[in-house]
Amino acid sequence: MPRVTVETVEHVARLARLSLSPEEKETFARQLDQILAYAESIQSLDTRGVPPMSHAIASGTFREDVPRDARLRETALREAPDAADGLFRVPRVLP
Repeated sequence: MPRVTVETVEHVARLARLSLSPEEKETFARQLDQILAYAESIQSLDTRGVPPMSHAIASGTFREDVPRDARLRETALREAPDAADGLFRVPRVLP
């Protein structure tokens, strides 16, 4: 029996205020059920020998944080359509 039913998809779509066709509901129900089955299979993996990590990529792969020439910023600000006080000015987005 599937874990995700069309009714579940309809409920989530209603909460998200989405309008879905019957075909999309069937497709999403099937796909979400497959995703949950995959996640469940991952839960069964033995990870006792794997050390905890804070990032998905191995540590030591980040670049060095080195100071750079500040003239790049000055050039960018000089080329900007509207800049003031060392900042880019943009149109207001929120009322």
